[in-house]
Amino acid sequence: MEEYTALLILLASFLLAIFLMFRSSHHNKSPKLPPGPSPYPIIGNLLEIGSDPLLSLTNLSKTYGPIMSVKLGTRTTIVISSTAAAREVLNNNDLALSGRTFPDSVRALDHHVTSMAWIPVSPQWRALRKACNTNIFSGLRLDSTQLLRHKKVRDLIEFVEECSRNGDVVDLGQAAFTTVLNSLSNTFFSLDFAGFGSGKSMEYKELLKGIVDEAGVPNVVDAFPVLSVIDPQGVRKRTIGYYTKFLGLLGGIMEERLRFNASKKAMKSSKEYSDVLDSFIELFQDKSSELKRIDVLHLFMDLFIAGTDTSSSTLEWAMAELIHNPEKMAKAKAELEQVLGKNAQIEEHQVSNFPYLQAVFKETLRLHPPAPFLLPHKANEDVEIRGFLIPKDAQILVNVWAMARDPSIWENPYVFTPERFLDDEIDYRGTGRDFRFIPFGAGRRTCPGLPYASRALTFILASLLYQFDWKLPDGLKPENMDMSQNYGITLHKIQPLRAIPVKV
Repeated sequence: MEEYTALLILLASFLLAIFLMFRSSHHNKSPKLPPGPSPYPIIGNLLEIGSDPLLSLTNLSKTYGPIMSVKLGTRTTIVISSTAAAREVLNNNDLALSGRTFPDSVRALDHHVTSMAWIPVSPQWRALRKACNTNIFSGLRLDSTQLLRHKKVRDLIEFVEECSRNGDVVDLGQAAFTTVLNSLSNTFFSLDFAGFGSGKSMEYKELLKGIVDEAGVPNVVDAFPVLSVIDPQGVRKRTIGYYTKFLGLLGGIMEERLRFNASKKAMKSSKEYSDVLDSFIELFQDKSSELKRIDVLHLFMDLFIAGTDTSSSTLEWAMAELIHNPEKMAKAKAELEQVLGKNAQIEEHQVSNFPYLQAVFKETLRLHPPAPFLLPHKANEDVEIRGFLIPKDAQILVNVWAMARDPSIWENPYVFTPERFLDDEIDYRGTGRDFRFIPFGAGRRTCPGLPYASRALTFILASLLYQFDWKLPDGLKPENMDMSQNYGITLHKIQPLRAIPVKV
């Protein structure tokens, strides 16, 4: 009996040893976090990141590689800085990595649970995305609303012509903002929000800029969510003020339209709107719809925030780069004159006839991507990428700014060279296998406004170049322009672009 017991103990010990060897071997083969700087207790790598995350994380990636892990306080963050790694995240593992982390400011008025930009992929998200694509950004809808954009561009040209006659300086970023703001407000609501040079335009710009700035400000709560209860920097409190004001404006417009529709029905009026607002009212009034009125209001706020900020900034950067590079400006203007002749009227559908101007637009997006890290993704589950673990709930930043400056992909990456997009057909829509250039993101979370931006912004840029020459005020030479940028969720020129238009 003792021999039998000893044999059982020996067999159990042998099986335990085999199990421990297998476990150890399996553990050693399991993926580890990507390499990165060693974090300090509690604060993680916040000291290395400093006040300029874009430059800091780009420089750290040169040391630790294109898939890097850092600790931002208590938050594990994976930084992606190569096209191959970006394809793994945004294409091969799109659904698993399609979640969102969001700055604490977005919690204001529960925006994080209603916003298409921030909520996870879900039936609500799909309903918002479908409604957005169908009622705003489809080719058919963009064709039907292009006359509105033509009118807003004509308003811009009339304003610039008046400045030209008076020898006045134009703040091109502000002018672009007013044009885009009114293009969106007319498309959505059939009304102008502001006029050129008006205090109202500046008020809207400050309001929307405030929302974007608060989302991009270094906030201690984003590193230590436990502090969210006290909001120590007041970021969410200020954002609540901005959201309340803008949602109040949108709610007032919607309420007025609902009253109008009710009275029209009662009085059998023939007057009708055919804008986006009416189509969305029909959606949320449908009892079978996933969408509610509050979802639509927050969607409109998102579209105004993203549409005005990124679009006006991109236009300002494009004009700044062309003025800074007079030979590129001359080539763009020569193309327009060659295609259109003199004294023609440009129409939006003609932008496909201007390959060099389209190349200017693409090169502007390469050097100055509207969202240099895209909006942050979150891992919905553990994912292995190239032998590294992306743990569940990790934040994922795709550094498109660094990818666009990779000398292994781009020749002279810091030089504004639109010609590179003439020599190589590069798809910036994040489709297929070409991930060299994804300023709008890729996969499920691609920016829905891409079709609008590629048409409308090139049209505005063409109109500004075709009818005017541009010179800098106060004898400033193009080579001496201040081209520095600041970092937030989006990139802006630190020094606003001001130039004097000269009628051609």
